[in-house]
Amino acid sequence: MTPSRDITRLIEIMAALRTPETGCPWDLRQDFSTIAPYTIEEAYEVADAIARGNLADLRDELGDLLLQVVYHARLAQEQDAFDIGDVVAGITEKMIRRHPHVFGDARGLDHYAVGKLWQDIKAQEKAVRPEREEGALAGIPVALPALTRALKLQNKAGHVGFDWNDPMAVLAKIREEADEIEAELKADKRDKAAHEVGDLLFAVVNLARHLQADPEGMLRQTNAKFERRFASIERALAARGKSPREATLAEMDALWDAAKESEKQG
Repeated sequence: MTPSRDITRLIEIMAALRTPETGCPWDLRQDFSTIAPYTIEEAYEVADAIARGNLADLRDELGDLLLQVVYHARLAQEQDAFDIGDVVAGITEKMIRRHPHVFGDARGLDHYAVGKLWQDIKAQEKAVRPEREEGALAGIPVALPALTRALKLQNKAGHVGFDWNDPMAVLAKIREEADEIEAELKADKRDKAAHEVGDLLFAVVNLARHLQADPEGMLRQTNAKFERRFASIERALAARGKSPREATLAEMDALWDAAKESEKQG
């Protein structure tokens, strides 16, 4: 079996892997629940390739993610539930339905109006299949990263009017949550303080949302910045014949400030 640009070949390969007696012993033991973690992992690897700006890796990671779609569709086909064609037909129909400003008569909308239209169409879809969801916050997967899920919960709550009016109100809430943490720490109630940290994080996500920023993406950028600056500390210490364990906190703080200033000047 040779490689091909046609997705049909990939579907055939998956069918061969799942064929009893002649297929792959490992693949034959898998089901939806055992494959799901790989699906999540591959999605993260796609995001990582994008963050690194590596298009060659992105091509490979998109292939791995596509395999996950084909894998789940094959598992469903074996149960006579649906197949890959049904998946493609479903998403095709949905994209056409949710873009009347492209495929229909709702022309000339700006991106704000398009966002509102998208939400309205989703609400209409929900209304005709109420058995699938209950409540304004329903339908957000629990397995999402916590920051992303918090953002989606807040978006849904905001869509029905449960929201602050401006970022300054959210900033005041962040200060309130920080004060509550401080009070619990002063009372030596670390467990309660830890729970308050969750409330603080939720409020910070809300501030990012009001600033039209993706909190998951912002934290990734901060993580990368921390790694970059810490690596600068390690290089500077190595030039002095030291490792971080052998340096004082004051020494590392000074090197951190130097790395920060260097980035500003660069």
